[in-house]
Amino acid sequence: MEYLIAVMLFAISSSVTPGPNNILVMTSGVNFGIKKSLPLLSGICVGFTVMLLLVGFGFAQLFELFPQLHFIIRCIGTLYLLYLAWLIAKSAGVMDTNTTNSQPKPLSFMKGALFQWVNAKAWVVSTGAIAAFTTLESNFYSQNLTIALTFLLVSFPCVGIWLLFGSMLKKLLKSEQNMRWFNYSMSGLLVLSVVPVINEIIIQLS
Repeated sequence: MEYLIAVMLFAISSSVTPGPNNILVMTSGVNFGIKKSLPLLSGICVGFTVMLLLVGFGFAQLFELFPQLHFIIRCIGTLYLLYLAWLIAKSAGVMDTNTTNSQPKPLSFMKGALFQWVNAKAWVVSTGAIAAFTTLESNFYSQNLTIALTFLLVSFPCVGIWLLFGSMLKKLLKSEQNMRWFNYSMSGLLVLSVVPVINEIIIQLS
């Protein structure tokens, strides 16, 4: 029971604190409302759960064998986050890059799920959770499954709070100018969230 409580507290603290996922969800809530943003929310929560399982089942060992692969993924992820920040800043909403329509659309379930693999915070949380809450002496796979299911249950309300907050802000940001400044602010926060990762990449390259 103590083990489950510890995992749950870690899941809550890491899911509810600011990060790329929550910034995207809140921005989507402001621009598109709760209903249209639910696929993005679901994709983030389910995608991170799948990521946790795969990291626990061998991705960590893969990166130990091929450390350059992890570095490449971090570089690609950082560039993608900066690209998303640019999209948020230049439009009234988060643009769906696959659409041929000029109207902005919220990110889809699949994009929310795949986004976890280029999200630096998701990598830190997933590897940290597996390292901290699994032991080789016990049933490793059972522990890994427990961690993943706990995050799945906890992440929906924790990330959902940001979506709800964004939807509430939508009522206050009625003018185009206010909406623009909000998107500029969220774009800036997204850039700030990857600054530590950029610094680490620069150090590795130098």
